[in-house]
Amino acid sequence: MSATLAKGQNGPLATNDVVISIQLSAPADLSALLVTEQGKVRSDADFVFFNQPSGPGVNLQPVQGQPAALAVSLSQVPADIAQIRAVITLDDATSNFGRFPAPTALVSDAAGNALYEYRIDGLDTESIVIALELYRRQGAWKVRAVGQGYAGGFAALVTDHGVTVDDSPSAPAPPAPAPPEPQQQPGYPAAPPTTPAYPTQPPPQQQQFAPQPGYPPQGPGYPPQGPGYPPPPAPGYQQPPGPGYPPPPAPGYPAQGQPQQGQPQQAPEVSLSKDRPVSLQKGQRVTLRKEGGHALTFVKMGLGWDPVRSRGMFGNRTVDVDLDASVVMFADMNPVDVAYYGQLTSKDGSIRHQGDNLTGEGEGDDEVILVDLTRIPAHVTSLLFIVTSYKGHTFEQIQNAFTRLVDGANNGELARYTLAGGMPFTAMLMAKVFRVGGDWKLEAIGEGFHAKHPGEAVPQLGRFLVNT
Repeated sequence: MSATLAKGQNGPLATNDVVISIQLSAPADLSALLVTEQGKVRSDADFVFFNQPSGPGVNLQPVQGQPAALAVSLSQVPADIAQIRAVITLDDATSNFGRFPAPTALVSDAAGNALYEYRIDGLDTESIVIALELYRRQGAWKVRAVGQGYAGGFAALVTDHGVTVDDSPSAPAPPAPAPPEPQQQPGYPAAPPTTPAYPTQPPPQQQQFAPQPGYPPQGPGYPPQGPGYPPPPAPGYQQPPGPGYPPPPAPGYPAQGQPQQGQPQQAPEVSLSKDRPVSLQKGQRVTLRKEGGHALTFVKMGLGWDPVRSRGMFGNRTVDVDLDASVVMFADMNPVDVAYYGQLTSKDGSIRHQGDNLTGEGEGDDEVILVDLTRIPAHVTSLLFIVTSYKGHTFEQIQNAFTRLVDGANNGELARYTLAGGMPFTAMLMAKVFRVGGDWKLEAIGEGFHAKHPGEAVPQLGRFLVNT
């Protein structure tokens, strides 16, 4: 039976291996700062978070339906580390803990037996909180309930603890002469062990994304849960051929210099700002570089909507609208992979979908997709962010649909595109991220079409792949 801690209370840890987990109703991340007696990290390697999931004696591990947990092996923590601080950060930096029920931090042993429980009451306007800390006292380890909210922002928190946040400009790398072998980027979580390795050769000329048997799932059990995820490749998946990729576009498509039907009209390109997020209009583009020329490497794409409330004989009710966000990866005109509710991680591990929202209820982002631009294979030229309506509701029945771009380094919002007015479609291409030379660009699109799931959407996306 676990002991309940109040703020400021502590207790002994009699086991070497412990797990810190959290329970809360808002999308969030759990991270750890390993600090010395001076309250500072020794180097950036002492900061464990989603983009650097392993540190000395501390590792992030996935948890179904909740943020990843911190697995700590106390005997492996270096002797000069005095404290391990567990930090909860809301995905939406513009939100705060006061909007949600109080989060609970749990400390368990390696077998899953609960040791301590701490309900973090009293939070209001903060979006970050130092929940717990493990600390040394006279040669032994103890746990303390901290509950210290932090108002300075994620970048300020880690900087105050000695972590380097790089905002300096950097020159773009020259384009590689040929697609390189995919390599694990330092600090980025490896793809789940059941995920097959991404092909080391270019993809086949034609990769079809017909829905697999039983997809989309029907009735109870949706979305899929439990072991065996992500699913293996679809039957018939083949290793790519050798030279000759990429294939030339089909003759006469697209016609040079002529806009395609359904292609958004080009709007002036704007720049990202450190002071405030860019408010995008349809067709507008931004280069994924901060002011000063520093290229973004890890971004979050948030998508949100509100369910429609209608009046009935017995009062107001909520229409059960289920939208699904997906990312389709293209090599020129050819689809090569998709991250969606049935396969949350792309096969190369560069894109991670954070899970399905079945109603649109809640503040902020309803679905979040993480993109590590440094891990996108060289032959992938475009990422198309789409939203489909699983139950067939059109966007005329949906309110406040938006997409936004968030800097993965500090959770700061960089750009936002809000869809004004509904359309009689069941699917929409919200935004496109694509290569231009050595840069990645984002374009707000907001074009509708008819599809209830990604398998129906992919064949209709070719007209959006022309980058003018």
